[in-house]
Amino acid sequence: MNCVSGYRKRLSARRKHTLKSCMLVVANTLLDTEASAKAEEREKFLKEKCPPLELPYSKDELIELCQKLHEQIDLSEEERYCLEFKLNMVLDEVRDLNIKIVDLRGKFKRPRLKKVRMSADAMLKALLGSKHTVNMDLRANLKQVKKEVKEEDKQLRDVGDWRKNIEDKSDRKKMFDS
Repeated sequence: MNCVSGYRKRLSARRKHTLKSCMLVVANTLLDTEASAKAEEREKFLKEKCPPLELPYSKDELIELCQKLHEQIDLSEEERYCLEFKLNMVLDEVRDLNIKIVDLRGKFKRPRLKKVRMSADAMLKALLGSKHTVNMDLRANLKQVKKEVKEEDKQLRDVGDWRKNIEDKSDRKKMFDS
């Protein structure tokens, strides 16, 4: 790069695009090789740990094979348990160290916020700037709702004489009794 009095020449958009595409191609090939290497390593490990199974034909040989498989399962479970226990110990230690780091850094004190009384107009003016003058009378913008009285409500209110209601209900009772 040619530097003249602190000025550096910038890359053009086309050059940036070609560099990014080249980097992506290289990264993609690296990821592919890494994935194939992992697959080969997995196959190799499985061939070592799990040889092909040859099933015998006699009952005694089958029982012996099952016992061997049970022993191998027990060993692998024991290994898994030990590794899991060690992992949990390491995770607990890492958690404790993180807590110690936070404690060593000190506590962050939050500043006390002051209560500010502002009207809605002043708040809008502060948010929108002085160009927008908005008068906001919240109560004036509320809708007036008129309550409609339904006919059913009127009938419920105008029950009339209570003796008539009892006589009407007694007819219903007679219907259920018979």
